Parts: sequence; structure tokens; C-alpha cells
Amino acid sequence: MPAIGLGVYQMPNGILTQKAVDSALRYGYRHIDTAMIYRNEESVGKAIASGFVPREQIFVTTKLWNSDQGYDQALKACNASLVRLGLSYVDLYLIHWPVHGKRQDSWRALETLFQEGKCRAIGVSNYMVHHLEELLGYCKVMPAVNQIELHPYIYSSRIETIDLCRRTGIIPVAYSPLTKGIKLRDPLLVKIASGYGKNTAQLLIRWALQQGFAVIPKSSVTSRIADNFRVFDFTITAEDMAVLDGLGENLATGWDPAEAL
Repeated sequence: MPAIGLGVYQMPNGILTQKAVDSALRYGYRHIDTAMIYRNEESVGKAIASGFVPREQIFVTTKLWNSDQGYDQALKACNASLVRLGLSYVDLYLIHWPVHGKRQDSWRALETLFQEGKCRAIGVSNYMVHHLEELLGYCKVMPAVNQIELHPYIYSSRIETIDLCRRTGIIPVAYSPLTKGIKLRDPLLVKIASGYGKNTAQLLIRWALQQGFAVIPKSSVTSRIADNFRVFDFTITAEDMAVLDGLGENLATGWDPAEAL
């Protein structure tokens, strides 16, 4: 799985999403992250089908939504996503949210899809420690990743989940790494970023990479898509990493899965 991917959350199904994916591929991205609930799988598929980058070089992630959880429903949902994407397989299929009472049947379906080759890897999203411990108790195929909101402003609240992932070989994937823009003008962030000649978005993405996370920043603006990929030419010092690690204020920019049963 490439370390950086383009997230397409809240992008409309249509030319905007298609152009964003096309731009990302042209600037070097090889990971595109979508979901059934984003309602833009068709546009992602059209951009991939353009042929600028061969399909086998593109890592495609999509996700199982809450209303499709359960064994039979999950099998149908994955097949429907493949049709919308115009693909015979996805590289990674995730349970999007930890729906109480349906998680085990949903995971069993993902294991079936994995065995059938319809997804090259399977994982979860928004799973906290108790969700992961439950899953590890019955899974036959280990989840490859756990995609959760991760940035310095929530990092300290997610330490236990991150540590469990690391101990069990599950890769943490950071969504909303740019805090949905909420903290991009934080004076401290601006000061640290300017010391590297970078913007604050690049600093946050680099922080995630140095933590060992995969990261999926979202943007539909071509210049920002390009900038967000220009993070391999600098390294944040240990001192600055410590400062960033200490910015925790339990900032969840969306629904907090820690509240899920």
C-alpha cells in the first residue's frame, strides 16, 4: 500500500472527482481511497479507466457502509462497488464503521471476498481498542489496516489504539490528517512548518509518515493535491515531532468512534 493516497470524501460524483483523481495520478499518487457512502465510486473508476496509469499500479480502497453490514448484504455490497468502479477487484476493502451486532458477520463476508480474490486485502475503519480486541478474537484473516482519524490534535487520545495496531501488525491509516482545515492556521503549526519551508498541510502529512502511518489527505484543488505529495524532501526533527505529539486536545472532526459500542 502506498504511504500517501488521495481521499475523496465529500467529493461529488462527476467531473470534479474524476479530475482530482486524474491529477493525483499525474502527480505521482498511486493510492485512491473512496467508499460506497461517498457516492463517487463511478467517477473514481472512470479516472482509473483513462489508462494514464495501468490499473495494476493503482492501489484502490473502498468501504462497506453501515446499512450493508451482515454476511449476505456485505457480499452484495462489495460486488456493487466493483461494478460502480468498473474493476474486477479492489486492493483493500474496509468495514467503514463498527456497527454493533453485525461486525462478526461482516468480517466473515470480507474473509470470503478475500478468498475469492475480489479484494486483495481487508481491514477496518474507525475501530478502537475494544472493537479490535473483539475482532482479533474471531478473525481468521488478520485485518491489514485500521483507518482512523489521526493528526497531532487527536494523537494522544488514540495512543492505545495505535499501540494495539502496532503490536499486532495492523497498519494505522490516517484520515482527516489535515483536521479538515480547522488547524491549518494554528500559529505554532505555521511557525514549525515555515522552518522547513513548507506549508502546514505538508507538515501534518510528514508528521503522519514519520509516525509510521499511511495517510490519505483529501483535496479537489490541483495545486493542493500536488503540494500534499511534496513531503519526501524533508524530515521533521525529533524535537519538533515531540512538540507536535503534544498538541493533543481530543479533536475529532467527525463522529467519534470511541463512543461506539
